[in-house]
Amino acid sequence: MPPRNLFHAIALGGLATLAHPFAFAAKAASAAGSSLGRGARRFIRWRQSAAHSKLDVAQWTPELLKRLEWRRFEELCAAYFEALGFRADLVHAGAGGGVAITLYQQGSERAAIIVQCKPWNAYRVGIKPVRGLQSAMAAANVGEGVLVTSGKFTQEARDFAGKEKISLIDGTELVAKIAALVPEKALALFKYATEGDFLTPTCPSCEIKMISRKSTTQGRKFWGCRNYPACKHTFFEAS
Repeated sequence: MPPRNLFHAIALGGLATLAHPFAFAAKAASAAGSSLGRGARRFIRWRQSAAHSKLDVAQWTPELLKRLEWRRFEELCAAYFEALGFRADLVHAGAGGGVAITLYQQGSERAAIIVQCKPWNAYRVGIKPVRGLQSAMAAANVGEGVLVTSGKFTQEARDFAGKEKISLIDGTELVAKIAALVPEKALALFKYATEGDFLTPTCPSCEIKMISRKSTTQGRKFWGCRNYPACKHTFFEAS
């Protein structure tokens, strides 16, 4: 069971016995939402194609973390918090984004921490998502929050979070925290994160892997849903 000071446990990467490894995964497969939301959305940059550069998949690196598709990144975050001894539930999110994971102390039915994931590396994560997490915490009457990104945070975001009960974990820090786990857990997380196709984005609406396409007007590569034109979800690859 996590220590009473939950923030302290996360900050130190506290260890606990994991009774059911990645128990959230079965529910994740049927989750109908994500922190990216549903329906047609603005185009989002996504740098996932391993064909454009060599990617070391033999060990954890910040670059490998950045290349994880958004769904796998969220599931990895949930698995990490379960490795700390929490029960982690992926939950639905609205079109504007929202809660990605709720954390519970073992045996408790009351959410202890709200976690939001930002698998984003086009630029640093600013203050707006931190404010959004604060609002989600207030709405759910949860006193602590964690914002995790595969990229970096702006100083403004860190300054704001420091005044609230919000912990920010960037990509480099997450890699270090996973590495600090007992070797068996760290290896299990790595195998889980890199199993199968972990690079191709999942369509947030249709829950299926997207396919690589090329714009006929601009020649830009992007990921499109296999159910197009019924589903128009699109992720542009970062150049």
